[in-house]
Amino acid sequence: MARLHLRERFKDRDTAIFGVLFLGALVFPIVTMFATGSSALIAQAGHAGTFVLLAIGLNVVVGFAGLLDLGYAAFFAIGAYTYALFASAQLGSSPLHHSYHLPFWLMIFVGMFVAAAAGAILGFPTLRLRGDYLAIVTLGFGEIVPQLSYNLPQWTGGINAIGGIDQPSLPAWITGPWAGANSISIIQGAACRVIGSGTSFAPCFSFGFDPIAYYALVVIMIIAAVILVGNLYRSRLGRAWMAIREDEVAAAAMGINTVTTKLLAFAIGASFSGFAGAYYGASIGLVSPDDFLFIVSITVLVMVVLGGMGSITGVIVGALAIYFVLNTFLPALPPFVENLANNVGLGFLNTQNGDWPGLAQETQRINFLVYGLILVLMMLLRPQGIFPSRVREQELKHAAVNEDEAAVEQVHAS
Repeated sequence: MARLHLRERFKDRDTAIFGVLFLGALVFPIVTMFATGSSALIAQAGHAGTFVLLAIGLNVVVGFAGLLDLGYAAFFAIGAYTYALFASAQLGSSPLHHSYHLPFWLMIFVGMFVAAAAGAILGFPTLRLRGDYLAIVTLGFGEIVPQLSYNLPQWTGGINAIGGIDQPSLPAWITGPWAGANSISIIQGAACRVIGSGTSFAPCFSFGFDPIAYYALVVIMIIAAVILVGNLYRSRLGRAWMAIREDEVAAAAMGINTVTTKLLAFAIGASFSGFAGAYYGASIGLVSPDDFLFIVSITVLVMVVLGGMGSITGVIVGALAIYFVLNTFLPALPPFVENLANNVGLGFLNTQNGDWPGLAQETQRINFLVYGLILVLMMLLRPQGIFPSRVREQELKHAAVNEDEAAVEQVHAS
């Protein structure tokens, strides 16, 4: 235990946060099943994991390299459609007239590489652009991909989406007393299949929309993403990204190939989005153009900024916080306000009267006003984010000191 230096490790903020998040991820499904007897919250947590993966990928582009990307949902769509096309019957009704059912474990990496290639294609013609101009180009790309999905129904299903997507399955599985078996053993191959009616067979372990299985998978994917991005951040490439973020001209003068470095930032960030897209297509079982609109890009960007740009722990916490606000807090707010009014003797506010729709309905109408106020307050109280990177925190402190000194000089000059 002394060799592990646990005490020194947990003095580091990021290590402590990672430890808390990992323990929480392990305990959450057990506590949830015991407390509620349902896996609904576990399914919601698995969906939240998709946005954690997206936020980690966008943090590479925005937080590390300082490149504003407003079309990030496009790469998410590319990864999802790549898996959906090759894991469903959709291509059978396309001009190819032949469907493929490739395994999830292969296609998740194919989706990642296809999205990375799309990121490189987008990045190449935009390398000379900066700031607002780069944001406009990425915004346009983010709008093009959903529109192509709508207008190519033979390939993407159009507005009808792609359904019937294959579920992941494991070629082998460990059985034991927890599954009703008398002993612990590994079953695989022919023993993994049970004869059903006629000639139908079932694989040894199919995810089959099992929330716990998808939750475990997304936790493993997030751990792998954190390890990979952490190594990138500490690598020479990561230092080059940060140099470009601070001053691209100075970085080029120091010998950094800004073209290749920015291109890698786009490609690597997009690959995480494609990774998440393939998982999303399998977990939902349906890929629709409505799932990849501009609001998705903005939501992921808010997660990164709120959590702390450049901080891996920050973007994870920010993604979970924003997902909780959008999918738990805001939907639960109208009934909560209605019950609160009844309990404090203001029940008459819940009655519809003329143009007044009732307190619950009125709260439902202003849900996103509340959401906006939460974001504004957060940016006023903690502009650097919940858990900012050390470099970003020092930059903001330095900028604040410079502003104070400039204000003092103006007062003395007047």
